Amino acid sequence: MKFAFNIVDWQARAPGLSDALQWQAWSRQEQTIDPAAPLATLTDLPMMTARRLNSGSKLAVDCGLAMLRKQTIDAVVYSSRHGELERNYRILHALATEQDVSPTDFAMSVHNSAVGNLTIAARQPIVSSSISAGMETFQQGLIEVMTLLQAGYSRVLLVDFDGALPAFYHPYLPPSLPTWPYALALVIEAGYTLCCETRPGSDGKEHSLPSGLMFLRHYLSDASSFAIPGERLLWQWTRR
Repeated sequence: MKFAFNIVDWQARAPGLSDALQWQAWSRQEQTIDPAAPLATLTDLPMMTARRLNSGSKLAVDCGLAMLRKQTIDAVVYSSRHGELERNYRILHALATEQDVSPTDFAMSVHNSAVGNLTIAARQPIVSSSISAGMETFQQGLIEVMTLLQAGYSRVLLVDFDGALPAFYHPYLPPSLPTWPYALALVIEAGYTLCCETRPGSDGKEHSLPSGLMFLRHYLSDASSFAIPGERLLWQWTRR
């Protein structure tokens, strides 16, 4: 598989990292992300909406709103490996302990909750989709973006994100799997600046960064070529 595109704009959030200068320094110094570091104050998300969202969805919707404010975008893709796991765990815990399930938790527990809240907060009936595909969620989100570009949409917003994984699951997760919230927003249009080709050879091991942030680190470091390992494939990138 081969595809290519241009990145028009980007924004990212993670513990201790928010503005472009911080992310650029992080990409050069190869610092680890401290899960205990504070998250930046939300800039575009209305307070009443923020109160209804979980950690990752707050960051994802806030980044999405910022990009919609700055750029002309005609389609949106949200990609999240674990979706609303925080909220779904609360539902399961309530059922297991014979407590009442929160109506808000029930209504907001679906995977497309974040992108739905983006379109509501932005008051834009924009074309949208929500993707989940295990270790390769970010890459499959990019493929969804490419299908939209080929369908005639000129500028697509991809937001890759996850929330904090509940402590209940930590003993059953690979030690390297990130459990902290983050969001990465990319505004993408047709072009050939970044080219990707899939190749066999991935070891399928979990890494200490989500695929989206691994991509961002290489992208900001101006690497001419780099590879992002997935579950079964290597996603080989070159920059023109």
